[in-house]
Formats: sequence, structure tokens, C-alpha cells
Amino acid sequence: MPDETLTAADADTLRERLLAARDAHAAAEADIDSIGEESVVAAADAYRKAIRLLDNYEESAVGTGDFQAYVEFQDKFLGLVEDLPEDLPDREAFEAAADRMDRRRLRERDFEGARADLEAAESYVEYLDHRTETKEELTEARRDAKLLLKDTDSRISELERLVELGEADVDAPVEHIRDPIDRYNEAVSEEFQSFKQSESAQEVLSVVEAAEWHSLVEFRSPPRDLREFVRESPDADEPIPTLLEYADYTGSKLDHYAEDPAMLQTSVAVHRTYLERLDADPLCVSFPPPSAETLRRKANELVSVLDRFASETTIAALRTVRELTRRDDYDRLRTAARARTELTDAELERLRSGAVETELHELREAHDKLADALSEADS
Repeated sequence: MPDETLTAADADTLRERLLAARDAHAAAEADIDSIGEESVVAAADAYRKAIRLLDNYEESAVGTGDFQAYVEFQDKFLGLVEDLPEDLPDREAFEAAADRMDRRRLRERDFEGARADLEAAESYVEYLDHRTETKEELTEARRDAKLLLKDTDSRISELERLVELGEADVDAPVEHIRDPIDRYNEAVSEEFQSFKQSESAQEVLSVVEAAEWHSLVEFRSPPRDLREFVRESPDADEPIPTLLEYADYTGSKLDHYAEDPAMLQTSVAVHRTYLERLDADPLCVSFPPPSAETLRRKANELVSVLDRFASETTIAALRTVRELTRRDDYDRLRTAARARTELTDAELERLRSGAVETELHELREAHDKLADALSEADS
């Protein structure tokens, strides 16, 4: 359902966020490119390794307590600096830290000084972290923009529907299409109910199964075990109300009425709700009715289903409904019927005041700008 609280301002705000995220990520990329990707990555990696060594050995390598830790730390730290590329950015910061660590005895202030020496190289980690953060923000803004565009499309469609209905002639004689539809619906409902009450379950469910070939006749398909029951059980010759009554019997009583009590219990009793709710609703025509083309297609499908059980009178009523679609004023009457049925008082007031048209115009503009911004960000 469209979000009625969605406004053009929401799309504009997200557009600004998207463009800002794009610019921030581009700037982060430019900062790294100005130095060189490989150089920044190498410097950041060296900084992380150096800081990790300082953190791991500070307690054990200071003073005279653990000579082995002291030797191990010096070997690793001085070796790390010695192996750095000559052209590494801010290599001198690492060399200064190495000089400070190259002593017979290390103190806590030496570790603090080494961290201060390395501060110049910390910026390379920040460059990479900032690029990652801006990329994540850009990715999130892109995702939110795509979702908002979908929501905006739905809201625009809803507003276009309101505008269409607002142009309807609400005083049009909609009874010209409503009365034939009501007559047909009443006739097919009564006839299907009678059919269900009097004919065998096998006959009734065969009609429902046949309707599955028609996409616009939307009966709920019978459950698999119920299909097997009407095909295989001799008890399926009984009408549905009778079977439902049998399903309430105790086992000993049911033995006197059913030829296959076990199958009746496992198929009919289990699917009581399905059988009780089975009615003519899928055979009816909605009001307001669908478009002329859809109604013609549905009527043709319904004729094929009704031929299996309905009287010529009911089928003739359906043909009268189908003929409605050939009226020159069908679309006008249908739109008027939709307007009377679908528009609320609040929507009518907004249409009269022009608020709907204004919102539609603003939302279309904001949608297009956001779509353009997303396209730019994707490129």
C-alpha cells in the first residue's frame, strides 16, 4: 500500500544525502590517489604492525624483567622498519621510532615517544578508514534511494488514480452497469448454492477443478487428499452437506452410512472449513467492475465454467454483463462507480482544493531528480 506520508521533501532530502555521500567518497578516493594507492596501503599496514608490536610488548620489554621479550621485540620492530620500502611515505617517522627503540634498556616513555614518532603515519590509516566509511555511506544512500524511488512510484500511481477518479462524472447513471451485474451475481450465487446442496461432491469439485484452467476464475484448489476422495470413494456420490453431516458421526454410526468411513473421516472431516466456505464468490463479477477487456475475458472464462452446472437463464445474465463492455459509456460509468466507491470525503476535498494535483506535480519532479542523482552516483 502506498505510503501516504511520503512527500517530495523526503525525496529531496535523500537526494541531497546521496549527492553529499557521492562527493565525500570521491574526495576520499582523490586523497588516496594523490599519494598513490599502493603507497597509502603500505604505509597504513606498516603503521598498524608497528603499533601492534608496541602494544604487545610494552609491559614485557621494559626495564630488566624479561630479557627474552626485550630481544624479541627489538628484533621484530627494527626488522619491520629495515624492511620498509625506501619510497614509503613518511618513512622517517618509522626510522625515528626505530632509533628510539634501539637501546640497551627500554622504558615506558620510550614506547610513548615511539607512538608520537609514528603519528605522522597514522594519517594513512585514516585515509583508508575514511574511504571505507564514505563508501558504506554511499552504498547505504544508494540503497535507500532505490527503495524510496519504489515507494515514490507507488505513491505517484495512487495520486494518478485519485486524479482520474476526481475527473469522474459522479452523477453518471452507474445503475446501468450495476443492475445487470447484481442480477447476474445473485443468480449465480443462488444456483451454485443449490448445486452444492443437491449434486454430488464429485460433481461440485469437478467444476472447481475445471476452473483451475481459467486464470480469472479464482477458486481455491481442492486439497490433494480431497481430490483423491472424490475420484476414488463411492461416498463422493453424496452431496457436500451430507458428507459434512456424516463426518460428525461416531465411528460405529458412520459404518451404517458410509462405504469407506476411514477415507471419509480423513478427507472430509479434515477439510470441513474448505468445504463449508466453498461458494460462488469466484464466479461473481466485482463492483465496480474491472476494465472492459478484463471483464470480457473473465466473462468468456465464466461461460466455460457455468456450462457445467448453471441454467441458461444464469448464463444469459452473464452474457448481458459481457455486453456492458460494448457500451460507449462503459469506461465513464465504471470510473464514476469507482469514484463513488473508492474516494473518501478527505480525498474528495483534497481533489477539489487542487492539493492532489500539486502533490503529484511536486512528487514527480522530486522523483526524477532523485533518479538522476542515483544514476550519477552509480556512474
